Amino acid sequence: QVQLVESGGGSVQAGGSLRLSCEGSGFTLSNYYMGWFRQAPGKEREGVAAIARDGSTNYADSVKGRFTISKDNAKNTLYLQMNSLKPEDAAMYYCAADSRYSDRWLSRSRGMYNYWGQGTQVTVSS
Repeated sequence: QVQLVESGGGSVQAGGSLRLSCEGSGFTLSNYYMGWFRQAPGKEREGVAAIARDGSTNYADSVKGRFTISKDNAKNTLYLQMNSLKPEDAAMYYCAADSRYSDRWLSRSRGMYNYWGQGTQVTVSS
């Protein structure tokens, strides 16, 4: 069965960087589109970035130019490089995967993803 395990979260000062990883098992990552989501206390879970099978990407405006989503198909692992972190980036970060739709419909919408990890916490102090 599809399993996703995030790691790399932690506490960082504003302006700092973190790299999140999401290791997949039970499926072949190259056959799936993937996404990173985050949820802060009292807020809805929001899509941060997504990457299609063909490597095309999609970012939320709030993270464009600061975050980079990438994947290593050989390692079955998804990454999120986060630079210039701001206090408002603090949240639980989740990776997600699915294969139901073609790459042309790549989206950061929660409904596009059936498989979710347990999350990794990111804290940013000012």
